[in-house]
Amino acid sequence: MTTFLSAVTADHFDTEVLQQHWIPLAADDADTAAVLRERLGIDFTVARRQVWESDNFLYFPVVACYQRGETIEHATIVFALGGEFLVTLQPSEHFVPFDKAVAKMRRSPELAGSAHGVMYALLWALNEASERVLHHAGDALEAMHEEIEQAPERHDRSGTDIADLREAMSRLDATARIIARTRETQLQLARTARHLMADAGSGHGKLNHSIGLLLADIDGVKEHAGVESDKARYLQQSVTTWLGARQNEVLRACTVVTAAFLPPTLIAGCYAVHLTGISEISWQLGFLVTAVLALMAAVIPLAYLRKKGLLR
Repeated sequence: MTTFLSAVTADHFDTEVLQQHWIPLAADDADTAAVLRERLGIDFTVARRQVWESDNFLYFPVVACYQRGETIEHATIVFALGGEFLVTLQPSEHFVPFDKAVAKMRRSPELAGSAHGVMYALLWALNEASERVLHHAGDALEAMHEEIEQAPERHDRSGTDIADLREAMSRLDATARIIARTRETQLQLARTARHLMADAGSGHGKLNHSIGLLLADIDGVKEHAGVESDKARYLQQSVTTWLGARQNEVLRACTVVTAAFLPPTLIAGCYAVHLTGISEISWQLGFLVTAVLALMAAVIPLAYLRKKGLLR
């Protein structure tokens, strides 16, 4: 069994210590998955969406959020925790957050001495990845906040295109989804860490203390996600309010135009009809009277709108 495990993990680690209790399984590695199913009884098919317990392993799925460059990605990691081995079903490509876990285990070699210690390091790395995602989202919200605050000033100076604000709303929605997904990740991390502490038992006193600190950190990141979610919701409401005000301005402009031109148009239309029954047609001053009447019909509604404060 030891020879098999070394062969499976030789490409992933450069020290024998890290090979003893952790088997990372790529999602597209069907051959290794079949061997693990045959030799260890590990079956991930029943545990991709819920906590699952078999005779020898506990399965915990976690949807991890992490930053790759300037993009935010998410991937489902499934932990299979046994008494001696931890197997992780993870993306086929290099999974960046676990680099932090490997570095942590190199700094604290005792963590690599048990499956529970390895899993603690991996959960710690996922929690750190969530925190970096929230910092990235927070920076994006701050930038959008400045952009939204300057929108009225830009509109007064040069006219702000409503499409720009709608594009900002789209970016806000995307950031809000990232934050919501991170909150979900934190809930899953907390649940998994609690199960890890319970399964470790009293024989891992120092590790249990570390897991307790990790649970506090997970809750802290979850609270941070709540704060960023409130910021995103406030900015979404601000954009909606500003767009509503702009639409009201457009409707007000349409009202003014209608009030100014509809009465004269109606009067002109009446006098444009060639009916002999209208005495003003044959009247010498009929055209002048009609023009004055049309002008009054335009000025009176405008004066009324100005009195009501609908004209700036």
